[in-house]
Amino acid sequence: MQPRRLNGVLFLCALLAAWEIVAQAQWINPLIVPPLSRILRIFWEQVSSGQIPAQILVSMKRAAAGYFLAAAVFIPLGIFMGLSQRIYSLFEVIVEMLRPVPPPVLIPLAMLFFGLEDKMKIFVIFFSCAWPILLNTLDGVRSIDPVLANTGRTFGLSRLKTLWQIVLPAAAPQVMTGMRVSLPITLILVVISEMVGSTDGIGYFILDAQRRFKVAQMYAGMFSLALLGYLLNQLFDLVYRRLLAWHWGMMWGKDEG
Repeated sequence: MQPRRLNGVLFLCALLAAWEIVAQAQWINPLIVPPLSRILRIFWEQVSSGQIPAQILVSMKRAAAGYFLAAAVFIPLGIFMGLSQRIYSLFEVIVEMLRPVPPPVLIPLAMLFFGLEDKMKIFVIFFSCAWPILLNTLDGVRSIDPVLANTGRTFGLSRLKTLWQIVLPAAAPQVMTGMRVSLPITLILVVISEMVGSTDGIGYFILDAQRRFKVAQMYAGMFSLALLGYLLNQLFDLVYRRLLAWHWGMMWGKDEG
């Protein structure tokens, strides 16, 4: 394990140990902040019984649908807006009007159109992921060195080959940045939408535990969500290193050496 990551792990362990000590000493109301050992025991029981994994699986299906649908729509749109001033002018006003809208505000509207089914949650996630992906893709395309495009024309590359061999590789780091920014947003919105209108999912699991005053179970659900976010980030880094190994080496090669 790298020293910087080891330091982070040790600091986290120190914070968790402090939590356990404070809770056991009852310096804070144990009904509100139960001991960490109890939360971990409840967490393990819920995982072993399959309750938490089942709820996470439901949430991840919704999250993945909205996330990848947004990528499939807004990565191409960002590329075309970056390449064509005419297309950019066509969508500019709409984008600038919609992107400041907080995604949770759309939940009541989505409930009117889609009810409480998965379509409502997928739509809210789709909307929330749209703007980081679109704007980062747009910036990535617009920041491409004109020399690269001119070189492609010099070698007689067609527009399609120029797009595939020059534009996409050059803009890929920014595209991946938009995807990374959207990842935690996806988790946030799937949880919020499940808390507002759902009978399953990890968001509903946490809210239901709070309503029934099963505080340790509520914390167990929150812990599972934090763990899920960490694992998804690590998985994203793995995909990033595989797809853009050259760019990852430029960013971290010196530090890792």
